Order: sequence, then structure tokens, then C-alpha cells
Amino acid sequence: MADGSLTSVVRRAMAAVLAPERWWLAVIGIFAASRVVTTSILLAYASVQPPNSWTGANPDYFSFAKIWDGHWYYIIALAGYPSELPLDDAGHVAENAWAFMPGYPAVVRVVMEITRLDFAVAAVIVTVGFALGAALLFYRVMHLVLPERTALFAVTIFSFAPLSPILQVAYAESMYLFLLILALFWLMKRHYWMLIPVIAVMSLTRPSGLAFALALGLHVVHRWWIREREEFPLRERVAAISVTLFSLVMGFAWLLITAFATGSISAYTDTELAWRAPYIGHVELIPFTAWFQAAGFWQLWWNIPQWMLSVLLVIVVVAFFGFLFTRPARRLGVDLRLWVASYALYLLAVFFPQSSTFRLLMPMFPLAGALALPRSPSYRVLLLIACIAGQWAWIHIAWWVDNYDWSPP
Repeated sequence: MADGSLTSVVRRAMAAVLAPERWWLAVIGIFAASRVVTTSILLAYASVQPPNSWTGANPDYFSFAKIWDGHWYYIIALAGYPSELPLDDAGHVAENAWAFMPGYPAVVRVVMEITRLDFAVAAVIVTVGFALGAALLFYRVMHLVLPERTALFAVTIFSFAPLSPILQVAYAESMYLFLLILALFWLMKRHYWMLIPVIAVMSLTRPSGLAFALALGLHVVHRWWIREREEFPLRERVAAISVTLFSLVMGFAWLLITAFATGSISAYTDTELAWRAPYIGHVELIPFTAWFQAAGFWQLWWNIPQWMLSVLLVIVVVAFFGFLFTRPARRLGVDLRLWVASYALYLLAVFFPQSSTFRLLMPMFPLAGALALPRSPSYRVLLLIACIAGQWAWIHIAWWVDNYDWSPP
């Protein structure tokens, strides 16, 4: 009887938590469970972390959470940006703080001033706060196109994903994802003017203005194309086009700010190119060439002919865009697919593929909705296990520092 009563209580509790009107409680529970798992993995690696450029041996959690780019955000939060670009011995622009946008470190600095906490603790608080907000908003977005339980499993994938440790370290990703999900929500609800403040902050948090402008432009074209089936009134046309142009301007805002502050029109692009110089040397930024340049570098590691890697890249790209027309992807609706396609084109145009590329794929999070569609319990359990295993792998390869580490997160 006792066992039966306990089972009944558990079932009633689960039903209460998963009730549609308490969706937020279920999302918070999923997110909290994911942070317990991820924190445990990070602490396990911190306990065996040898001395490195940022910490001593066996650092505490907060020290371990602010390594890599977290140290750049620390510099920006405390000292701002340099007025002159640093140069290496050959006269090329060296790695510097201008590669990192000010939105996230500005928020962390405000928290530091209010709470008197040091950077590491304040940064983790800000990151986790935005991550929870992103999970809550992600459910709202998914529920616009998917049933409740499927949307909740999409949130589970989002929260436990292999790259989800980035949602609780001193990186800008969680703040950016929160803003991006909010922007997509307003877009799907057709509240175009609400996008302006979101785009403004988002574009100064992570590079995104140009990709989102492309998605907005394609959205306008699509709504015009189907205007006989779905009305596209003049006031919405004006709003949508205006916001598209605003996003386009914001896509260049940080480049112009950097140029004005340093006196060099190419300051931002030169700074970004400094990060790929160790791989392929100092080159010019030519759109849609970096991935093929990378094939020349990676062939040396994998002993695969460059032409074969280039062909493989083309096949993967074609297969990816083809996937967006499949039935699972179509369940996400037009707007989410337009964003994923636009961001993919943006990555192909400007980013150099290396270990950080996995982190740069995070804005394609709407695809979690397609992965959440199968209802098989076995599939869902295995996918969750694979996500947690992926966290172990990513932390081991990209976050944990092992002597000379060439695989940054």
C-alpha cells in the first residue's frame, strides 16, 4: 500500500508539474537538472586541471569558469578597450579585446558594481540568469510550432546539449541566445517594432546583425510571396522592412565603433583575422573562402587531400540545406528555418572552421525542435545520454586545458 501510495503521489506531482498552465515550472526543473549534471562534470575536470595560463592547479569553480575568452571579458569589464591596436613583431594586428563585443561585459560590470562581487562570480550569475531566461523563452518559441510535451523535450535537448556547459561560464553565449530567442519570438508573432531594442543589444553582444537582417529580408520576401493566402498589410510591410534595414545597420555598428575608436577602418576585421593567423597565416578577409582555406590546413592533420575535404564540405552544405526542406524541419515553420539558413550562410561567409566552430553553431538551436519530434522513449533516453556524453567530450577537448592546447572552446 505504501509503495502504491508513493507511486500515486509521484504521478500526481509529475502531472501537476507538467500541466500546460505550469509550463514554466517544468522548464525550470529541466534547466535545474541540467545544471546539476553540467556543474558536476565541470567540477570533475577542475579537480584535475593542471596549472595553465589563467589558473593554478585544481582551481575552484568560478576561476575555472572564467578561462579562455572569459579572461578577455574580464579585461573589458575592468579596463575597457585599447585605444591603439597591438601589433606583433611582423607589424600585423595581434589578438586583442576588440574581437569581443561590449554587451555581456557591460552587464557583468553593472552586477559587479551593485553586488560588489568579483568578476568570476558576477559573470557566472549573469550567464546562468540569461540561460534560464533563454530556456523559458525557447519553450514559448517551440510551443508556437510544436505540442507541449514535444516543446518540453526540445527544451531538454537545449539544456543538456553537448555545448550547454557554455551556459554557465564567463561567455556571452547565454545572453546572446536569450536575445536571439526573444527576437525570433517577436518575429513569429509579427511584432516587428518590438525587435528594434532587441536587435540593438543583440548586435552588440555577439556578431548577429547581418545574419538576422538576411533572415528578416527573406521573411519579407516570403510574406509578400504568400500575401494572397496570408494578408501582409501596408503597416506590417513598413515595419518589417524598417526593422530589416535597422538590423543591417546594426550588423556594421561594431565595425564602425571599432574603426572610430582606433583610427583604423579595418580594426575589427584585422583583429578577427589575428585569431586564424596561427592556422593559415595572415590573409585577407574574402567572403566564402575561409572554409576552403581551412581544408588546406586540416589536410595536414588528417592526411586527406585538400580537394577531397573541399568536396566533402560541399556535400555537407548541400545536405544541410536540403534537410531544411524535409518534413521534420518543416514542422518548425518558415521563420525558424529562415533564421537557421541565414545564420548558416553567415558562418560560411565569414568564419574560419576550427574547434570554436561547435560553439558558433549554437544559434542553430531551433533544430532541437526537429530532434524532439520522435516520441519513442528509447530514442529520447538515448539522445539525452548522447548529449551528456557530448558534454564530457567537449569539456575534455575544448575547455579543460592540457599543456599546450590548440583547441579553444
